[in-house]
Amino acid sequence: MYDFFILPFEDYIFLRRALVACLALSMSCAPMGVLIVLRRMSLMGDALSHSILPGVAIGFLLRGLSLPMMSLGGFISALLVAFLAGVVSRTTLLREDASLVGFYLISLAFGSLIVSIKGTNVDLMHILFGTILAVDKVSLLLVAGISSLTLIIGALIYRPLIIECFDPSFMYSLGARGALYHGLFIMLIVLCMVASFQALGTLMALGLMMLPAIAARFWAEEIGALFIIAFIIASLSGYAGLLLSYHYIWPSGPSIILVAGLFYTISLLIGRYGSIWKTHK
Repeated sequence: MYDFFILPFEDYIFLRRALVACLALSMSCAPMGVLIVLRRMSLMGDALSHSILPGVAIGFLLRGLSLPMMSLGGFISALLVAFLAGVVSRTTLLREDASLVGFYLISLAFGSLIVSIKGTNVDLMHILFGTILAVDKVSLLLVAGISSLTLIIGALIYRPLIIECFDPSFMYSLGARGALYHGLFIMLIVLCMVASFQALGTLMALGLMMLPAIAARFWAEEIGALFIIAFIIASLSGYAGLLLSYHYIWPSGPSIILVAGLFYTISLLIGRYGSIWKTHK
C-alpha cells in the first residue's frame, strides 16, 4: 500500500513538483470553477480555455517551449478574444456567447496551424495536452505565482462576484462598476487557464476547474462548502491521476481529468442533490 500511494513521490522529484503544481492549481481553479457554474458561464469558460492557443503558439515560435513566454502569449490572446467578443455583442445583434464561440474556433484553428507548420507533432501534443511531469522549478514558481495572484484578486472582489451570481440585475444597475467586476472575473478565468495549460494542455485546461465544481454542486449548496468540496475533489484528482500515470504509464493530463470525471459521475449518481438521491427521497 505504501509503495503504491506514497513511495513514488518520495523517490522522484518530478512527481513531487507535479503534485505541488496540482495542489496550487486546485486552490485557484476550484473557486473559479464554482463561480463559473453559479454564473452560468460554463460554455464561455470553455471558449476562453481554447482561445489561449494562438498566443501560446506565437510564444512557442519566439522562444520555443518557454513557459513564461507561452503563458504571456496565451494570456494576451484569450483577453483579446474576450474583448472582441464583447465588442461584437454590443455593436451587433449577435449575443456574446455566439460571438465568443466564433472567435475561439478561429483562434483554435489558427494556433494549431502555427504549431503544425513551425513545430513538430511532439510540440503540438505538448501544447494541446500538457506535460505536468515535465514541470521544472521555474514552471512551478510561475504556476504558484499565478494561482496566488488569482486568489488575492478573487478575495478582493469576492462580494461583487457573489452578488452578481444571485442578483445580476443589481450589478447591471451599477453600470461601469458592474462591467469592471465582470471584466476582472474574465481576467481571473484567463489567468487560471494560463496556469493550467502547462499541466493539462490548452484542450483540457478547463477540466480541473469545471469538473470538481460541477461535482461539488451535488454535495452542497452553500458557497463556502462548494469551494471546499471542489478543492478537495480537484486535489484528489491530481494526486490519483499522477499515481495512475506513474504506475500504468498513462498520459498525466488525461489521467487527472478522467479521475475528476469519475468524481463527477459518482456525485451525479449518489450525491446528496444528485438524480438517484432525488428519486429515492
